[in-house]
Amino acid sequence: MRVVVQRCKKAQVTVDGTITGQIEEGLMLLVGVTQGDTEKDAKFLAEKISGLRIFEDDAGKMNLSVQEVGGAILSVSQFTLYGDCRKGRRPNFMAAAAPEVAEPLYDHFNNILVSCGLRVETGIFGAMMDVSLVNWGPVTLIIDSRG
Repeated sequence: MRVVVQRCKKAQVTVDGTITGQIEEGLMLLVGVTQGDTEKDAKFLAEKISGLRIFEDDAGKMNLSVQEVGGAILSVSQFTLYGDCRKGRRPNFMAAAAPEVAEPLYDHFNNILVSCGLRVETGIFGAMMDVSLVNWGPVTLIIDSRG
């Protein structure tokens, strides 16, 4: 699994003009699932992200987690994170897990975040979504469960 983590002041996702998820201060996550991923990958990433110290403390150092600042999560499924652009000009998405495999792992990932005490908002798996955010910093990280 691969997750793009963006610290944000606010973020939202809409599907067909309807807001399906919206947060203020917290983390905007783009979540991709690849072939061979398991619940172990989802658990590793959810626990890593919930404790990731990328919010500033009183001294201005990135020393606090989303949990510690009372932030929320906006989690959006993103199969294109496994797009391969090495050949030609059209990405190849063969490495992305099939939807029937990816959706349960994406849901499991979000459920673990909730069990860590976080409020989690989402888009709709497989839908065409409009995502907006105010990236704070900007701070953007890519975390992969396979190193």
